[in-house]
Amino acid sequence: MQTLHVDVAVIGGGTAGLGAYRAAKAHTNSVVMIEGGPYGTTCARVGCMPSKLLIAAAESVHQIEKAPAFGVHPQGDVVINGREVMSRVKRERDRFVGFVLEGVEEIPAEDKVTGYARFLNDHTLQVDDHTIIHAERIVIATGSRPAYPAVWNELGDRLIVNDDVFEWDNLPQAVAVFGPGVIGLELGQALHRLGVEVKLFGLGGQVGPLTDPEVMACADKTFREEFYLDADVKVESMQRIDGNKVEIKFINHNDELETFTVDYVLAATGRRPNTDKLALDATRVDVDKRGVPTADHFTLQTSVESIFIAGDASNQIPLLHEAADQGRIAGDNAGRFPDIRAGLRRSSISAVFSDPQIAMVGESYQQLVQRLGNCGCFATGEVSFEGQGRSRVMLRNKGMLHVYGEQGTGRFLGAEMIGPSAEHLAHLLAWAHQNKMTISEMLDMPFYHPVIEEGVRTALRDLNARLHLGPEMIKHCLDCGPGC
Repeated sequence: MQTLHVDVAVIGGGTAGLGAYRAAKAHTNSVVMIEGGPYGTTCARVGCMPSKLLIAAAESVHQIEKAPAFGVHPQGDVVINGREVMSRVKRERDRFVGFVLEGVEEIPAEDKVTGYARFLNDHTLQVDDHTIIHAERIVIATGSRPAYPAVWNELGDRLIVNDDVFEWDNLPQAVAVFGPGVIGLELGQALHRLGVEVKLFGLGGQVGPLTDPEVMACADKTFREEFYLDADVKVESMQRIDGNKVEIKFINHNDELETFTVDYVLAATGRRPNTDKLALDATRVDVDKRGVPTADHFTLQTSVESIFIAGDASNQIPLLHEAADQGRIAGDNAGRFPDIRAGLRRSSISAVFSDPQIAMVGESYQQLVQRLGNCGCFATGEVSFEGQGRSRVMLRNKGMLHVYGEQGTGRFLGAEMIGPSAEHLAHLLAWAHQNKMTISEMLDMPFYHPVIEEGVRTALRDLNARLHLGPEMIKHCLDCGPGC
């Protein structure tokens, strides 16, 4: 067993871990990064990038299917070659992973330790059965993994998670997706559009990450119009049959018992931080009820001043840009210790690349209710995209946007939406939120015509009126042009 003495040890080689390593190296050369699995980020390998490749293929099919509504009639049947679809997904996925690995290869070999780490005490780690590391500071950046009920393991290889989808050589005939969250909506809709028979099931009625009841109801209605979705299903039984099939019996929308036989059950029921095998009980780190270390939001420092945590392992916001930010903050503080500094935590922004897209910015409706209660301290402005001009031109006129503002100050607090180009609308709103703009200041910004962004202006005008800071909404206002 070899022994190492270092200033900083980073556990994990994903987005947060790589960011932490590089930030710490700016302050000291005595840094090691420990990784037991494959190097590369969850996003590149099994997350955001391969899923977007599958979604892009699905969108191409959908555009062909929509063409007759414009008076354009493609000739002949549309043929979806599942092997070609998955070949491109994997080929481009490997390209993205390659970029990450190029960065990893630039890290000196002596700075990389292969294996799984566990704590022996606040300053000591054991990596597998070959290395003891004494570190002055430690950054936990171990990421997360899919979570699902243990009983589902009885389905054997017919139970899959999103990681497995991107290893398919061909598309299956039928898939049951459990969990209409970000992953479930994106993959479920994409597979449906690529000709796979899909039913999407959930519990409790939750659709996507939305918390605004009206926006969520709109999302539920919109997706149910395209494919089978029951966000609060009652499953009577689920069992493996005929070797390679799974039979699911459930109560359908008509309150009838229905049987759905599938090739795979895709578990998209959430992710679990990879902190349970770190032997944290050997440290003085305070953990929450899930066993995840609690940390300061701005410094990422845990209750033990020499231990920091970043990325999906922190159980905060499991998104790549958040993991990168957290990694830099944690690594910087671990490197400059004891000169701890608060890092920049940007305004929250998240997106679901479904169609229509879902996006959230700033404080969610639920967070505002929890913080402000029912005192009338904030108001909601809204717009429907059903009649919005540019959206109707493109036959993408589905969804709605809710924007929230503070009474008295008129400050923009956040937004939830489902609609066309929500990923882009969310960026505009996130920039406004981070700059602490008021609704009036946002309305002073330029809006071109005709663009989907005009829908944002409509919602902001509605909100300004509800805050009693501007005039009532004018139907068919002249400066908006037709259809706004």
